[in-house]
Amino acid sequence: MAETFPSVHGRNLNKQSITVPDDYSDKNLIVFAAFQQWHQPDVDHCIALLEQNNMQQSYHIIEVPVIQKSTWFRQLRLDTIMRAGIRAPHIRQRTVTVYLDKGNFCEQLNIANDNSIHWFVIAHSDKQILLRGEGKLTPEDLSQIQKL
Repeated sequence: MAETFPSVHGRNLNKQSITVPDDYSDKNLIVFAAFQQWHQPDVDHCIALLEQNNMQQSYHIIEVPVIQKSTWFRQLRLDTIMRAGIRAPHIRQRTVTVYLDKGNFCEQLNIANDNSIHWFVIAHSDKQILLRGEGKLTPEDLSQIQKL
């Protein structure tokens, strides 16, 4: 049986409420789930690789910082810090922060640990995970995505 990506609610850095993957229904979606601040260079590398290959024409590409649910004040503080550090509107648009039970999220997606980024290619029609991986995208990963 195919894996389904769970619906998770968050806000992008433009303060828009978004449900991933539900709100991306016109083309397939590539999600980079990051669990630690030091994952950002890996996410940036992956998105740059996809954009260099014009994958944004065929896919929505987003990054999803996955953060353990905490107090409203802490969430506001983290969102403000991220917005201050990211000025480009298109990057703010594609960064959807989710505050949730991180353990449950990882369990739903069979993520054994959060020591690296995890990426998912998700079908827009039924939220099925078409392809997934851990760590930076490799040339082989890119080739597989391009064949979908």
